[in-house]
Amino acid sequence: MENINLIKGWEVIIGLEVHAQIATKSKLFSSSPTDFGAEPNKHVSFYDAAMPGMLPVLNTYAVDQAIKTGLAINGKINRISRFDRKNYFYPDLPSGYQITQMFFPIITGGYIDIVLQDGSNKRLNIHHIHMEQDAGKSVHDMSPGYSYIDLNRAGIPLMEIVSEPDMRSSYEAVQYVKSLRNILKYIGACDCNMEKGNLRVDANISIHKPNTPFGNRAEIKNINSTKFLGEALDYEIQRQILEIEAGNRIPQETRLFDAHTGETRTMRSKEDADEYRYFPDPDLKPLILEQSRIDKMKSELPELPESKKRRFINDYKLTEFDASVLVEDKIVADYYEKAVNASKTPKESAKLIANWILVELFAFLNKKNKNISELLFPIEYMAYLVDLIQDKTISGKIAKTVFASMIETNNNPRDIVKKLGLEQIQDDSVIKHAIEEVLKNNPKQLEQYKAGKVALFGFFVGQTMKALQGKGNPEMINNILMEVLDKK
Repeated sequence: MENINLIKGWEVIIGLEVHAQIATKSKLFSSSPTDFGAEPNKHVSFYDAAMPGMLPVLNTYAVDQAIKTGLAINGKINRISRFDRKNYFYPDLPSGYQITQMFFPIITGGYIDIVLQDGSNKRLNIHHIHMEQDAGKSVHDMSPGYSYIDLNRAGIPLMEIVSEPDMRSSYEAVQYVKSLRNILKYIGACDCNMEKGNLRVDANISIHKPNTPFGNRAEIKNINSTKFLGEALDYEIQRQILEIEAGNRIPQETRLFDAHTGETRTMRSKEDADEYRYFPDPDLKPLILEQSRIDKMKSELPELPESKKRRFINDYKLTEFDASVLVEDKIVADYYEKAVNASKTPKESAKLIANWILVELFAFLNKKNKNISELLFPIEYMAYLVDLIQDKTISGKIAKTVFASMIETNNNPRDIVKKLGLEQIQDDSVIKHAIEEVLKNNPKQLEQYKAGKVALFGFFVGQTMKALQGKGNPEMINNILMEVLDKK
């Protein structure tokens, strides 16, 4: 992904529309369930099917989640908002219109801060967030001659989060979506499962020469992964540059991204807003929010990812990278902090616990295709393992053996160390005896060391550790070995 302001002298302008499915049990205007994976047309009420005389009833929980989202992205919660009808015909839109918020959205303004590749910060502004209902789904691959309609998604509550055109590279766009996704997951407004379509991105992109008007934009619809978002934008940037430099004009159009070819292709010409004949929905009153309701939602906000990351860096002395990875998933961040608090020496162990989670634990989870919530051993055991390293009961190398056993048996690492006799040897006389035996058995190497081949010091350390079956205290081995060699 490019992360430069100018590509071949062209400036890239990107704005995103992120469609987030609100985490509710029922639809936006009906009581139909929102469960994923149900049989086609199982979750369809008379209202969802647009039967005559059916009236919408607004889901108040969905409204609360939109308020929380607005607060989390530093937006303005509008005390008065309104629903409009967006008129267009799709076979999977039974009513012939979508209820949305075109003119008076529930949230205006806001921003998300991202970290660029050079470590600097950039603020990306949000224009507004509006609520709307989703359409159903057309299925085209069940028959060569027919298309089928599944209305289970019809009426699913969505938030459309519309950015300003502030992004200048695919990298910035991807980081924006990752940060937004993280915020939504932290506050519980959306599960952000892009594979299920619960978070989808429409990307608007154009290019122009600096100090000239913006070019015509292409909109790439329904991108369902951050990886594909980066690939689609990179392809589209190069395509538009080649088209314009060849003397062609970029039409305003909607395009689709083909993940198999890595290319975008024309879907249809881009409609203007007036073609949808927006007008206020006559069946819904304006949405009026009391300040007390907004205040209640604000009080329920958890610590947000950016704030948590800063705290991890300041309190636990983590690197920017380590803290960023840990807070990317709230479950992982909570796991880490509980492990730190379970340690005998939280502040001293915090960095080492982070290393064990990010390296050893993540490697295991990736290999087994599991997530951290599926671990069977108590969180405290991760702290106990690090405590054993910190108090020099075991070495870091032995700890890997203990960790493997802990994963397999779900036993307390303290019990594993005792059962297997893995306690670190810290008796001076035992270590010194082992060193003397190593030097006695390797006279040639000893003579070479005395002649100036100091690199053999590591050889003696390794042989001593081997003689002690890996249980010798490395620091003590180094110190005692140095004393013994000085006297030879």
